[in-house]
Amino acid sequence: MSQDSDAYIKGRGAQINPPNKFDHTHLDTSGLHWHDDDEIAAAKRTSYIETHPKSILNKVDSPDIGHYLSMNPYQGCEHGCIYCYARNTHTYLGYSAGIEFESNILVKRDAPALLERKIRSKRWEPQPIMFSGNTDCYQPAERTYKLTRQMLEVLWRYRHPTGLITKNALILRDIDLLQQMAAHQLVRVAISITTLDETLRQRLEPRTATGHKRIDLVRTLTDAGIPVSVMIAPIIPSMNDSEIHDIAARCADAGAQSINHTVIRLNGDVATIFKDWLRKNYPDRYDRVIHQIQDCHGGVLSDSRFGTRMRGEGHYAQMISQQMALVRQKYFADRSLPPYNTDLYYQMREPQLSFF
Repeated sequence: MSQDSDAYIKGRGAQINPPNKFDHTHLDTSGLHWHDDDEIAAAKRTSYIETHPKSILNKVDSPDIGHYLSMNPYQGCEHGCIYCYARNTHTYLGYSAGIEFESNILVKRDAPALLERKIRSKRWEPQPIMFSGNTDCYQPAERTYKLTRQMLEVLWRYRHPTGLITKNALILRDIDLLQQMAAHQLVRVAISITTLDETLRQRLEPRTATGHKRIDLVRTLTDAGIPVSVMIAPIIPSMNDSEIHDIAARCADAGAQSINHTVIRLNGDVATIFKDWLRKNYPDRYDRVIHQIQDCHGGVLSDSRFGTRMRGEGHYAQMISQQMALVRQKYFADRSLPPYNTDLYYQMREPQLSFF
């Protein structure tokens, strides 16, 4: 099945809903190569479901990415990135990691209040809190709900450090706040860039900003005095690995202060979803791509071991790391991100506490 097929659900990354492993029964539609019109229309619609969690901060304790706190105002992500590791978390909420991850978005309406309650505590010790540790905080839902904006306002009120990672141009709506925070070393922004090939981007990440628009984001944010790093993530063998040098060169020219990467790993249901997508979009590359991903992870599609799961190992992963080392030396050797400032928080907290 190609994108020209009437059954291909354009505007979505996943084309299937794998069964939720927590469900006792499910309808097996494997082998059926059709969708009726109602099914396709339903898959294209997005539902926003308001939820009321008791907390908003998550502790991240990983040797691969450091120790920090993250927060996600939305669960599920309409961007539809086919490779997204966060798809698997949707099954814990009663949904599929496939189309339902992209079309059933949980909205945490109380997120700003929960954040303020936490950081205004007398026992709170400031440390950078990262937006989008799981799903993009600037996905389309943010245009309506503005939770990320409200949370940034809370962080600015208390002069609390934060970081954001996104692939959506909507971040420019909040450039006023980000600029104020950057002037006090309270914020860093990471822009995720997977490809500059627009045909690949539309299939791989269907509801994201174009790669070229993301380069523009790097430039606009940098010109506003906001420190920016770039993530080439994930690098997928025989799909976007040839773009490493071009992306790095253009991001450096746009002012990015650092660059990093990850190698694709297909954990859990993501393997099923990705393989189905690959067969339907790039059948001629299927065997090569799958075998090269396996080559990066000791013969399997996903490696959960700390130290190797993000960058991979073996000959192919080593070649990718060598390319990244070369572009880092060529374009970013004299650049670095400024440290976070945690001192201002203590100066602002006491006056704020007097209101409660």
